[in-house]
Amino acid sequence: MSHIGIAGSVAVVTGAGSGIGHAVATALARRGAVVAAVDIDPDRAARTAADLERSGQHGRGYTRDVTDSSGVDRLVAEVEHDLGPVDVVVNAAGVLRTGPAVDCTDEDWQALFAVNATGVFAVSRAAARRMVPRRRGCIVTVASNAAGVPRVDMAAYAASKAAAVAFTKSLGLELAPHGIRCNVVSPGSTDTPMLRGMNPDGYDEAAVIAGDPARYRVGIPLGRVARPEDVAEAVCFLVSPAARHITMHDLYVDGGATLR
Repeated sequence: MSHIGIAGSVAVVTGAGSGIGHAVATALARRGAVVAAVDIDPDRAARTAADLERSGQHGRGYTRDVTDSSGVDRLVAEVEHDLGPVDVVVNAAGVLRTGPAVDCTDEDWQALFAVNATGVFAVSRAAARRMVPRRRGCIVTVASNAAGVPRVDMAAYAASKAAAVAFTKSLGLELAPHGIRCNVVSPGSTDTPMLRGMNPDGYDEAAVIAGDPARYRVGIPLGRVARPEDVAEAVCFLVSPAARHITMHDLYVDGGATLR
């Protein structure tokens, strides 16, 4: 993967405190980006930034709740003041709550949409407003393969991710005349704290790979659960010059689990 076009850029990564967000921040920094590592947890944001600096890379931690649109506007302004014009935005912040749709509470539904959909809207809008006059930039939203394939006990989560996908693609259409690309990466099962916390009986990787016919869930054809780095590499491709003619695309990184 070429470092050209990533090295020296300023990248904002939300949800950078753990999981896929942390892997994305690390991968971009390794390619020479200056990373604004954003997380709602100040300790995790600071820890990611410290990890980057210890590795000889450049990063700074920022604490922000992506559901606070005015706070997000201030975040982008702060990043541009501290680090320079934002070139890359990766929406990796997300929450997961599972269970039957009939048991989904109003609070659960609102929480999922607040982070997974409204957060993507707020961060992307704030960045796009600054990118448009400069006529450059890339936005990538980390969604989920559940946004395109029904999942038992994941209706509300899937709906929130589908909303994020639709918004990102539509934003890409509007921003294309300004030279700004907007894409989606949709992971399947990925070895993160979120995945490990889904099963109260404990994480069983073999079971995840095998699938569950009773729940209409096929297995993973490649025979492995993704690592956060697998998703991060896809993100890096989409923000690189190698993907300069790709926009409004939804790249599934799920080992073939959705048979797409």
